[in-house]
Amino acid sequence: MRPAVRVPRASIRRVVSVGTGFAVGGAALTAWNRLTVPRLPPDPAPVTEAVTVCVPARDEAALLPGLIGDLRAQTGIQRLRILVLDDVSTDGTAATAVRAMEGDPRCELLRGTTGPPPGWTGKAAACAALAEHAGRTGGGDGVLVFLDADIRLAPNALAAAVGQLRRDGLALLAPWPRQRAETVAERLVQPLLCWSWASTLPVAWADRGSRTSTVVACGQFLVFDAASYRAIGGHRPVAGSVTEDLDIARTLRRTGHRSAVVMAGERAQTRMYRSAGELAAGYSRWLWSAYGGSATGGVAVGAVAVWAYWVPPLAAVVGHGSLRRTGLIGYTAAVAGRLLASALETGRRPGPHDLVDALAHPVSVATYLALWQHSHRAHRRNALTWRGRPLMSRQELDSR
Repeated sequence: MRPAVRVPRASIRRVVSVGTGFAVGGAALTAWNRLTVPRLPPDPAPVTEAVTVCVPARDEAALLPGLIGDLRAQTGIQRLRILVLDDVSTDGTAATAVRAMEGDPRCELLRGTTGPPPGWTGKAAACAALAEHAGRTGGGDGVLVFLDADIRLAPNALAAAVGQLRRDGLALLAPWPRQRAETVAERLVQPLLCWSWASTLPVAWADRGSRTSTVVACGQFLVFDAASYRAIGGHRPVAGSVTEDLDIARTLRRTGHRSAVVMAGERAQTRMYRSAGELAAGYSRWLWSAYGGSATGGVAVGAVAVWAYWVPPLAAVVGHGSLRRTGLIGYTAAVAGRLLASALETGRRPGPHDLVDALAHPVSVATYLALWQHSHRAHRRNALTWRGRPLMSRQELDSR
């Protein structure tokens, strides 16, 4: 019988110390981003140029009236146009949109009659159709804004975003909406969206450069200089992408244009998913493409996440003496980083719910890794769908 292999205490201490160092570094970077990432201005100046809002909508009858109402109530936009594309919905989206528009001459409903062309995702095709219609009918210049139907806007949100776009000389501004989360599944996963980049990127510094690897964007709210958008071919370069928001920002940067993220806070908020099933389906459709779509890259990131956010709390629970103290420092840093990310996203002090969610950070990381693994497995089987449509297979993507 072979003797049990004993790991030297010094090696265990090094492993825990390095994991704690990762967690502390992530919290420090999140604190820096909390201080330096810009926010939408509270009192924007009036916007005189043309602003065309494009809303792709597939089976959004429940959410679309709220957004249309918010858009019609926008202030500070003198030349506002609102385009909504009903993307072959089956739930009465078109009729609901017409009622919400109430004959407002700034609003127009477009009706899709077929699915996306081969090689296109549904959202990219809908956005391209909206932008093309805007260009044909007088929206070829000024600003193009793309919004998801689940976004809710404060009355001056658009004026603030357009003003920031022009003030910073950008081709693309991505206002980051506050991500509302209510169910347990949402609260475990949704806060990781902001935390993931806030704890790994010096965003204000990165947005001054042109590196494609440091792009941060949220496809729920994108504000483009229309000329720059059309110069790269609009959504055509990202036709088959399941992360078209990030990829269109990368395309802009590769062609010498600038993109940046700004915190929208209470001026734009959304609740992306409303159940564990919706959340799993939503993340599964794109998580496989993270880290360049590489399983090796995903495993490496997962290993670092485990090292930083599982090992220290485990040491804090089962360790003794200095090992326990080191683990507790790492776990405390992880919790602090989550609270700082919450403050960055909302612009307010974290509340009791935020603290509870932050304390569950190891569980959140485990849930994220499980979703990533499920997404990769489904992608290998070509089993991914979204809104009733199959997503492109690996062979289709590789052939592009």
